[in-house]
Amino acid sequence: MDKKLLSILCCPVTHKSLSLARSDLLKSINRAIGSGELVNRDGAQLAEPLNEALVTDDGKTLYPIDDGIPVLIEGEAVALEQLNNE
Repeated sequence: MDKKLLSILCCPVTHKSLSLARSDLLKSINRAIGSGELVNRDGAQLAEPLNEALVTDDGKTLYPIDDGIPVLIEGEAVALEQLNNE
């Protein structure tokens, strides 16, 4: 993702800064998706693994990146507290 674009993006709900999710976080996310344990804020179960994602600077919320485009829609956000049960 373009660094200039990343520097101006923020969470649409909390307005916290966003950064690219690290590979270890993506692995955890994709394990949870594969196990059918992860839902977004709209309650929809995530079915496809993520190649890229953005995470808020407090580490609480993740937004998927779909074909290089950040999906900054509140209902598509994933609460990372769901991973604490791993």
